[in-house]
Amino acid sequence: MRNCKCEGFTYFGILITVALLGSSLAAIGASWSVQKRRANEAELILIGQTFRRAIASYYNSKSAGANQYPTKLDDLLSDTRGGKMERHLRKVYRDPITGDTDWEIVRLADGAIIGLASRSSGEPFKKDNFNPWEASFTGAKCYCDWRFLYLPQLVGDTSVTP
Repeated sequence: MRNCKCEGFTYFGILITVALLGSSLAAIGASWSVQKRRANEAELILIGQTFRRAIASYYNSKSAGANQYPTKLDDLLSDTRGGKMERHLRKVYRDPITGDTDWEIVRLADGAIIGLASRSSGEPFKKDNFNPWEASFTGAKCYCDWRFLYLPQLVGDTSVTP
């Protein structure tokens, strides 16, 4: 029989190494998750601005005559009101938060589309430091409160550059 007092030292060292490796991977995973959510928020804002510009372009289209809002999102993809086809939007983008193209459509009483919002009830990381035309997003409790609207009276003019 051996009189070594160091039995199990290697096993204990491997357990410590595995525990440290596991906690390191968990921290990296959490950090990656936060970065992914922040990237999705930035993408949501970019896509929302794209929809807002498309609605503004449709509304201000000179080929159609009087200012009017679209009644469905497909109107932004192919606008034939003026006799020739005009595209205000390339495609109906997916919501980066939900991963779906099923947006919450914001309409006027007559059914005209003035904007859209995400259907996600998740709480955003970004709470402030928004652009002036997104000031209403400050302190939002969920992504569904981020409403990307085009209202010429709120923009101050009828330009396509909100």
